[in-house]
Amino acid sequence: MRRRGAAGAGGRLLLLLLPLLLDVCSVLSLEIKASPKVRAFVGEQVLLKCSFKSSSPITESLLVDWTYRPLAGGQMEIVFHYQSVPHPTTAGKFKDRISWVGNVANGDASIAIQSPVLSDNGTFICSVKNPPDVYHNIPQTVLVVTERGLAFQLTSAALLSILVFLPSILVVILLLVRMGRKFRVMKEKGKCGYKKSSIEVSDEPEHTDTAGCGGKLREWCLNCVDTDEDDPY
Repeated sequence: MRRRGAAGAGGRLLLLLLPLLLDVCSVLSLEIKASPKVRAFVGEQVLLKCSFKSSSPITESLLVDWTYRPLAGGQMEIVFHYQSVPHPTTAGKFKDRISWVGNVANGDASIAIQSPVLSDNGTFICSVKNPPDVYHNIPQTVLVVTERGLAFQLTSAALLSILVFLPSILVVILLLVRMGRKFRVMKEKGKCGYKKSSIEVSDEPEHTDTAGCGGKLREWCLNCVDTDEDDPY
């Protein structure tokens, strides 16, 4: 009975202290933000951003650790450490390829990876401790490294849209071009007027000066006859 009473008293005490402990943790917590996903190209430097906010002043005791887990899985490994000065890893695949680009005074704990390769794909975690602020969230950044030529990949929906709409667009363009040509031809005809063909011109009766000459000759002959009849014998 005594043991049960002691256990019950301890449980009640823990419940009473739990809110106080939570308040202490909230006061001593850090807020860390990092990009959830970063895309990079083989051979081109990539920036992994990490920012933090601390309720305590920044001191030389501030620690920054970047850890990495391969895409295929496995154990986490520290690839970068900062305390007053940067301490890049001296072993492993990221040796001599990680540089410090952050500024702890401004709440920046970012790093850069030189010459990324496809095998660098994986998850990076930025951890910051600024005693007495040591409790914080754990944001993760997934790094996706691809070849520059493979950066643009069509999804099935995008490909289907192109196959459906591209022929329709081409047909509409062709129809507009044809209508534009017809409109231009009709406009030119309206300006220049209607011209008869050579066949139509040849079918019409020709009005030449022949009829006029024949009429003049007939009139001259009549005048001559009239003159002879008027002369005396």
